[in-house]
Amino acid sequence: MAEKKKFTLEYEVKSSPRILYTFISEPNGLSQWFADDVNFRDQVYTFTWDDEQLKAKLVSIKENKLVKFKWLDDEPQCYFEMEIVQDELTNDVALSITDFTTDDLLAEKKLIWDNQIDYLISVLGA
Repeated sequence: MAEKKKFTLEYEVKSSPRILYTFISEPNGLSQWFADDVNFRDQVYTFTWDDEQLKAKLVSIKENKLVKFKWLDDEPQCYFEMEIVQDELTNDVALSITDFTTDDLLAEKKLIWDNQIDYLISVLGA
């Protein structure tokens, strides 16, 4: 099995960190753009796409700043993180995504994130 490597993407989002945070941390917010349905119980999020369910443990959270999830069925070192980055001078807000994938799936994984974030931006009306 090919080794997964970390990659980071950053997207400008015209939104306040507080509003954006609800869309990356709360099941209701996540279900509006990230997955068809999201449930949360005992620090575990269940993400549903079509008929497929994936579970992720919430491993780190900083209010209005970041959420970090670990897929329960993935390799121990792998996670995905969504961090809100705000420029101190311009106050521009960006969403930084950190994820893991194999080299052969990197382009596909980036395209998936591009599409998901485009959808998030449309939901935000940003």
